[in-house]
Amino acid sequence: MTPSALFDTVLVANRGEIACRIIRTLRSLGIRSVAVYSDADAGARHVIEADIAVRIGPAAPSESYLNGEAILRACHRTGATAVHPGYGFLSENAAFAERLAAAGIIFIGPPVHALNVMGDKIRSKNHVAGHGVPVVPGIAEPGQTDEQLIRQAAQVGFPLLIKPSAGGGGKGMHAVHAPEELPGALVTARRVAASAFGDDTLFLERLVLTPRHIEVQVLADTAGNVIHLGERECSLQRRHQKVIEEAPSVLLDDATRNRIGEAACNAARSVDYVGAGTVEFLVSDTAPDEFFFMEMNTRLQVEHPVTEMVTGVDLVEWQIRIAAGEELALRQEDVVLSGHAVEARVYAESPEAGFLPSTGTVHRLAEP
Repeated sequence: MTPSALFDTVLVANRGEIACRIIRTLRSLGIRSVAVYSDADAGARHVIEADIAVRIGPAAPSESYLNGEAILRACHRTGATAVHPGYGFLSENAAFAERLAAAGIIFIGPPVHALNVMGDKIRSKNHVAGHGVPVVPGIAEPGQTDEQLIRQAAQVGFPLLIKPSAGGGGKGMHAVHAPEELPGALVTARRVAASAFGDDTLFLERLVLTPRHIEVQVLADTAGNVIHLGERECSLQRRHQKVIEEAPSVLLDDATRNRIGEAACNAARSVDYVGAGTVEFLVSDTAPDEFFFMEMNTRLQVEHPVTEMVTGVDLVEWQIRIAAGEELALRQEDVVLSGHAVEARVYAESPEAGFLPSTGTVHRLAEP
């Protein structure tokens, strides 16, 4: 498909590094890019690099980057026929995707059905289990009270993990090693989940000891073709936040890589997925041939460049091509992992506040 058959103008509904990343690929495809910005970001790099820039509101994200109506107005004003949401903000918001569709604007992301199913951990776990994808044993039923979860904990066994259904980033997760710890941990987890996600639904899983966090990158088109582009190892974390990500993982042999890749593709097929997505698995360090589905991220990941480096595939380009109706030119046998790539995130903490995560000032930066 030629660039002229793709999109004429694409609005990037994000800011910072990911907006610059998307704008770079749009430029390479000959597509006009639209940046949006709040008052706080008027002089930001993504605003300067885009072909057009539109102010969408005050500094508060709720009044700018999270304001779907403001994004829509910017689309109409600039003639953008598609929106790339990047990651964070509106990237996994099914209501926003529906709003764009109603306005005749393409959402460069998965269908609303996939966003709805995979956006809830209980729903997604039960769903993929019915499609041959291995899941961690546990109790995953909506609407469970603390008393019901306490009664059912014995079926899961100890140690176990309390997880919020609507959550991410480790918020509200608690490891419980003995029955007497469970009541208090449930109260704390429910309070954190309600505060962080507006939903205090909890579920229980068996705690996988010495776990490794392995995620598989998938691409799917509208014709039903689904492939994976290998895995990323994301086990080096701090407070459940990824710090080091690498591709491929040194833990997996070729046979396990093929099996976990096919499981990821099956998870994507189960919701008629379209575009780029990531399926996350827990893998036991002591039994690396065993893996369990955790969740699916229905968007681009922060760590997507390490996959691009070892496969030579531009994931953003394929997101755009697939959204325009193009079929994948790659087949599974065409995907070859070459070399090794590592991404490190700057993780700032405040020693004075007990090493809690904190913002900080970069005093010196030297780029190669």
